[in-house]
Amino acid sequence: MTFSLDFFDALRRMKARLPAASPQPLPVPAPPNLTAPAAAKPGVIGAQGLALIKHFESCARRRRDGSFDAYPDPGTGGDPWTIGWGSTGRGITRGTVWTQAECDLRLERDLVRYAAEVARALGDAPTSQGQFDALVSFHYNTGAIAKATLTKLHHARQFDAAAREFAKWVNAGGKPMAGLVRRREAEARLYRCSA
Repeated sequence: MTFSLDFFDALRRMKARLPAASPQPLPVPAPPNLTAPAAAKPGVIGAQGLALIKHFESCARRRRDGSFDAYPDPGTGGDPWTIGWGSTGRGITRGTVWTQAECDLRLERDLVRYAAEVARALGDAPTSQGQFDALVSFHYNTGAIAKATLTKLHHARQFDAAAREFAKWVNAGGKPMAGLVRRREAEARLYRCSA
């Protein structure tokens, strides 16, 4: 498979794989009463989930030449080092520099992997697109979809309780972070929306 490093080409390919939906601006309003979602099984992040991730990850640390520097974790002041749209992992350390195209391509590849991991963790549990998107955002940020209580509650169709679990994942480096509080609130709102 050949990947183009052109951002707009990559974005068009991502949108072509997404189900038709009209994106809504953040924050997504929660319905007054949460109902069980229709028996659906999304496997690709939707437009709302992508917008949520990009809103909170923001392609940060742009250099004057348009490329991006890696930066330390805000909670620890060190590892894990991050670059682009929240990318971490092997090869990303102090001094790593990527172009915009590299940041966008990495996000596209990561979202395919994270969406597959969320789909695997959810199994046959009925899941709306909004719930799936919220869980992909949560997993992209925490890596905890397989061990989170919210996943167990989702399987049990205890959707209100699962939505409340997002608020428990707001610490970085052992302390609450305002940005994580806002992100978990947005994820919980998206989770509550039945699409």
